[in-house]
Amino acid sequence: MSLPHVYLRVLKLLGSETRLGWFLAVANVALAAAQFAEPVLFGRIIDALAGVQNKTGVTTWDNLLPLLLAWAAFGIFTIACGVVVALYADRLAHRQRHVVLTDYFDHVLQLPLSYHGGAHSGRLMKVMLAGTDSLWNLWLSFFRDHFAAFVSLLILLPLSMYLNWRLALLLIVLCVMFAVLTSIVLRKTNTMQTDVERHYSDLAERASDALGNVALVQSYVRVEAEVSGLRNVVDRLLSAQMPVLSWWAVVAVATRAATTITLLAIFLVGTALLFKGLATLGEIVMFMSFASMLVQRLDQAVGFVNKIFMDAPRLREFFEVLDAEPAVRDRPNAIDIGRVAGRVTFEHVSFSYDGKRPAVADLDFSAQPGDVIALVGPTGAGKTTALALLHRVFDPQSGSIRIDETDLRDITLASLRRNIGVVFQEMLLLNRSVAENLFIGKPDATEEEMRSALARAQALDFIERNPEGLLANVGERGRFLSGGERQRLSIARALLKNPPVLILDEATSALDANTERMVQAALDEVMKNRTTFVIAHRLATIRNATRILVFGAGRIVEMGSFDELVSRNGIFAELARSQFLAPKLEEPSIEAAS
Repeated sequence: MSLPHVYLRVLKLLGSETRLGWFLAVANVALAAAQFAEPVLFGRIIDALAGVQNKTGVTTWDNLLPLLLAWAAFGIFTIACGVVVALYADRLAHRQRHVVLTDYFDHVLQLPLSYHGGAHSGRLMKVMLAGTDSLWNLWLSFFRDHFAAFVSLLILLPLSMYLNWRLALLLIVLCVMFAVLTSIVLRKTNTMQTDVERHYSDLAERASDALGNVALVQSYVRVEAEVSGLRNVVDRLLSAQMPVLSWWAVVAVATRAATTITLLAIFLVGTALLFKGLATLGEIVMFMSFASMLVQRLDQAVGFVNKIFMDAPRLREFFEVLDAEPAVRDRPNAIDIGRVAGRVTFEHVSFSYDGKRPAVADLDFSAQPGDVIALVGPTGAGKTTALALLHRVFDPQSGSIRIDETDLRDITLASLRRNIGVVFQEMLLLNRSVAENLFIGKPDATEEEMRSALARAQALDFIERNPEGLLANVGERGRFLSGGERQRLSIARALLKNPPVLILDEATSALDANTERMVQAALDEVMKNRTTFVIAHRLATIRNATRILVFGAGRIVEMGSFDELVSRNGIFAELARSQFLAPKLEEPSIEAAS
């Protein structure tokens, strides 16, 4: 993405502020034009006064007064217009920055889990903050300073050619020198700045990793090693950044040198032209003012190009994330299905993550309301993928999944997921209060409903032990709670949602035997009259499942009730035997079969 393309994207993100942007653009044109009136009028005044001094012209206060009043009027207009531009440019940049930040956040949250699996959360946060900061700076500087600088350049050179083309040639030479120097610096530093931004991303990822796993860092005495690692990243970042800064320092030095050289050149050339009668004293003063203004505007223009150049890598990252498209999205004619009964059908469903090896293949089964469908099998057999397809984390590449006889792809994602509750094996809690974590399950839940759900999940006792109760903060990822407490709170959240379809991903894995027994009883109660899918590694938790699906290499290799599968003495029976059925398998029929 080239620099012009990057900045066109920046301007397109103005959105609803575009009208204000056009107003500021017009105000900048007026401001640039007014600023040139001052040196022109000043030059005319100098010529008039010089004529009086040399007694070569007739100048009175009546002749000078209009020039002085016009000079003062343009000065006042310039000040007033500058204040208006600065005020509204600030408002535009601040408002739109937060609009874009919110839109980015909304977009990232809708990206598929497969995207988040390959994108570090620290990097995504850094891209959001750095990208919106860059947008804010560019909008603010462009409308407050730099647009006027570009307009001034477009006005100044033709105007100076009209007033005195000989002196104007010096200004044109100055502009060409700046353009050549800036072009050389951009070519030299383009790749360097991209490397710098990559180091910034590494820095954000490494710091986020360490802070997110601070317990691991401290317990394994890794503080010094992590700090040392971060210093190494910083050292690499500075090594990449310094050459870039050195090149742009050359431009800064050239700007200061150009001011002195140009003023001296105009004075010398103007004096020579004055002796030949090709310039007036007022024109020399005018062009010296033009030169000072031109150098200032060129400095601003180069500063703007520098700003775009320095921000381009982070803006490219920002736009890359914005351009990432969710793998799963609503069809144009998708419907809000309301509350479903919970009939779920998988019809020859296949899905592959990489297009080569199937994660699940030819899944064909159905479930009725009230059924408890257990999925068992070794790690990587396809259990989690199958239920991710039901939750529409992905869409199958072949076959279809139906809920109440409607293809999931014909249902809006929001209405589908309102009907499905999930208790994850990894306990996912926000760094907020207990109540706010429960509101995720039901945003309008009353305190009584929350307490009821907590009681059914065997979680009310430890909540009430905390003086803050439902208002107690659970910490980042629930760090203030034990593993069992986090899991029970997650179960309470799913119970509060009261969905017709429930997914339990090893939901009792973090509980001790006594608590597990109580929670299992609560889950047995809440499973009634709803379709429940259970991923289980501990087979004791699925003894009463309506049907058990045994997965192997992405396929269903066995299907039946617990007792039916044990009696077949197949893969499931082997799993059961290894866990807890060894004594019972001493019976003659089973022993003979083994």
